Amino acid sequence: MTQNTYKPPFVIAEIGCNHKGEMEIAKELIKVAKIFCNADAVKFQKRHNKELLTEEQYNAPHPNPVNSYGDTYGAHREFLEFSVEQHQELKDFCEEIGIVYSTSVWDTTSAKEIASLNPEFIKIPSACNNHYEMLEWLCENYSGEIHISTGMTSKDEIEDLITFFTEKGRNKDLVVYNCTSGYPVPFEDVCLLDITLLIEKYADKVKHIGFSGHHLGIAVDIAAYTLGANIIERHYTIDRTWKGTDHAASLEPMGLRKLKRDLTAVHKALSFKNTDILAIEQVQRDKLKYRK
Repeated sequence: MTQNTYKPPFVIAEIGCNHKGEMEIAKELIKVAKIFCNADAVKFQKRHNKELLTEEQYNAPHPNPVNSYGDTYGAHREFLEFSVEQHQELKDFCEEIGIVYSTSVWDTTSAKEIASLNPEFIKIPSACNNHYEMLEWLCENYSGEIHISTGMTSKDEIEDLITFFTEKGRNKDLVVYNCTSGYPVPFEDVCLLDITLLIEKYADKVKHIGFSGHHLGIAVDIAAYTLGANIIERHYTIDRTWKGTDHAASLEPMGLRKLKRDLTAVHKALSFKNTDILAIEQVQRDKLKYRK
């Protein structure tokens, strides 16, 4: 067996809210992700905050005021929101430069709005993977891939998710991500071997198994890919010192570039020898091998 049976790596640069509410920064992040980092996709977030948050949550102060863009948590979230029209502009910009656009949706209204743009895939964050009203609407009204993270989710809840998508006839459009919800996540809490559990149980039922990481560095992602997670998602920013809760757990452009480079190299290396002595070795064998 010489054929590389690993699927090619697909790298998603999770911009999320790291654009600081500014379209020009969002477009710069897209451009750098494509041209410098060679990422395959970028991903944003969409929330309808008054639907997602209780009135008390909306009007409460941000839990970490130094990262807040408003006097209340609701004002902070609204400051970072792009309209549907702005998301269309970002999707158009992605298509112009040749990178896939996507968005995580946090509520049914946001799911409907982003589905109207018909992106290749829509992401469901770990926090919302039990929002079955939203999931049902997407299954019945959106034809693209549905990607779901499984942070802070029990194995029984994951099983229920797979069953739900199977019953809806949408399991082959489903991508399930191993994930630990934390920012950043210490290495001992990444729990990479859960990828093997997802593959054993669901690889034949879903489209892909992915990995969404919030750790530091890129070594863990290489291991995740080698274990069989071909979709790799990482938070991404221009500057990890910028104001906001996600920047510290994000990769800067050089880190994302190295991640894509190393994943591509590992994909090339994951094969068996097609002969006992490769041609590159024969030259060395003729020159160096001990002769009796």
